[in-house]
Amino acid sequence: VLLLAFVRDHLERRWSPAQISRELRCQHPDDRMMWVAPESIYQEIYRPGSLLHRRRDVPSWLRTGRDHRRAHRRLGARRRRFAGPMLMITDRPFDPSDRTVPGHWEGDLIVGPAHRSAIGTLVERRTRYVKLVHLTACDSTTLHEALVRTLGPLPLQLRRSLTWDQGTEMARHLDTAACLGAKVYFCEPASPWQRGSNENTNGLLRQYFPKGTNLSVHAVADLARVELELNERPRAVLGNRPPAELFAQLLASTSQPPLR
Repeated sequence: VLLLAFVRDHLERRWSPAQISRELRCQHPDDRMMWVAPESIYQEIYRPGSLLHRRRDVPSWLRTGRDHRRAHRRLGARRRRFAGPMLMITDRPFDPSDRTVPGHWEGDLIVGPAHRSAIGTLVERRTRYVKLVHLTACDSTTLHEALVRTLGPLPLQLRRSLTWDQGTEMARHLDTAACLGAKVYFCEPASPWQRGSNENTNGLLRQYFPKGTNLSVHAVADLARVELELNERPRAVLGNRPPAELFAQLLASTSQPPLR
């Protein structure tokens, strides 16, 4: 009963099964009866009639919104959008797996129906720190001004570059790069894995901002609340520490010591 209550409580708080499993081991290191594998939690969520299964008319516990497993599908190919000078991801001076230097961001939009509303998403590659960008429109000028407003106040060493896909919303990428003093790189067409941290974050955000909903109804305060919740959530890839803690260390330090 105690184990079930713990799992249900943390699912309500939008923790993933993997995060719940790790937290149980941290809180009960000597009591294996309080341990549960992430897959066991998933199976109980998916299994009809279980204590964690929800009816179809009730939102899923999971960030994906799914109540069953389904296979992934690849996105179709897209053409390059800009005829002007573009820096591609292969032009970045570091390997995609290299996250030793802070200040390199990945960005994208999550969009509403018919692309009439959107929220900008930014993830700092080293700490996985998330910034959400409030947008009043989906055009390139609105995004350019919002990116400058969001990243501009950061120290130069924490806004070294931005990697985006080839969406038309980045038509003013040269202006953005000039205003921020940061290079803007573009992914290859149909290659979302080249912004892996950002793609993962966008998946998490869909639990807060479901597909098919009007995103313009969310005010700046709404985005700030979600941003805080994500940044305070412990991450396995960060040694079970939250992004907010590590990003705060970077802001407080002028030398940016390696994150251990």
